[in-house]
Amino acid sequence: MKITRIETFMVPPRWLFCRVETDDGTVGWGEPVVEGRAEAVRAAVEVLAEYLVGQDPLRIEDHWQVLTKGGFYRGGPVLSSAVAGIDQALWDLAGRHYGAPVHALLGGPVRERARVYGWVGGDDPGELAEQVAALAEAGFTAVKMNASGRISPHPTAAEISAVVRRVATAREVLGQDRDVAVDCHGRFTAAGARRLLAELAPLHPLFVEEPVLPDQGHLLPGLVAAGPVPIATGERIFDRGGFLPVLQAGVAVAQPDLSHAGGISETRRIATLAETFGAQLAPHCPLGPIALAASLQVDFATPNFLIQEQSLGIHYNKDADLLSYVVDPEPFRFQDGHAVRSDLPGLGITVDEAAVRAADRTGHAWRNPVWRHNDGSFAEW
Repeated sequence: MKITRIETFMVPPRWLFCRVETDDGTVGWGEPVVEGRAEAVRAAVEVLAEYLVGQDPLRIEDHWQVLTKGGFYRGGPVLSSAVAGIDQALWDLAGRHYGAPVHALLGGPVRERARVYGWVGGDDPGELAEQVAALAEAGFTAVKMNASGRISPHPTAAEISAVVRRVATAREVLGQDRDVAVDCHGRFTAAGARRLLAELAPLHPLFVEEPVLPDQGHLLPGLVAAGPVPIATGERIFDRGGFLPVLQAGVAVAQPDLSHAGGISETRRIATLAETFGAQLAPHCPLGPIALAASLQVDFATPNFLIQEQSLGIHYNKDADLLSYVVDPEPFRFQDGHAVRSDLPGLGITVDEAAVRAADRTGHAWRNPVWRHNDGSFAEW
């Protein structure tokens, strides 16, 4: 069996899909994308395809090594995301070849279902009570929300109080038996984050995500030591080497994104590394159905899994949603806030290829917004 063709598809709302085909007709799908830079990742996939065409698709680990290390200049989100999507597709293809789900190829399942959470509030949180109540009514046991929209890096007392009021609103609706996670998106200084964490502690968030920017990981030990709130990070970290210092800092939750952090292969290694530090895995995934399917396969086979992000109804999904490009929505029909394990081969989904090809003809040019503070200076989004 040899790889004969690798194609990419730019599909709304902001995704890039990858299709790998072999000479015997077996096909695997992946999702290589950097949100807002999909065109750059598409070009990287095309470059990497020059090596892969003609190769045995089942040599997944060897291909991962060559694709990540075969160039003198390595790493970065674009290359890592291109490798990630190809890696997902190769695991999907291998599962279909062997007639087994990817979680079986990873050593077998350790759970029958994986807890998932839904997003509320959008980029600038509002109408929280109604949105939280709707997700709770739908059976979700956890939600995640942004701490704020645009905010001063060194926030005022009023800004801190506004964040706390929003989280308190979510907590009031959820009660004590459900969870709320809070995403800071690196919008705070370490000093501002310490003040916020202290105020949020009585509300018992499941975790607070990216209290500081990922390139300020050296500040995490002080934030971890400052109080009891679990800290999560990792969506903008792309390999084991990047996760090591934040795990050494004592973060409670590692959040690699399977479409950025080297795919299934590297995320499994990150999960094992996290386990040695007593940290849990909560894969980042505000993306499409292929990325989520790949994440769930890892979740089902990972002992230290905590919870899974998913994009159903997320505020970014304007022109298409999680179910727009799959033939059967059943794998994403969550029960009591959980995705249920199945033994379908590969990633466990069937991509609607006709819908994908039609959507690619329209494509997209999604870009994240650029925010500015009141004085005109750049603000973290």
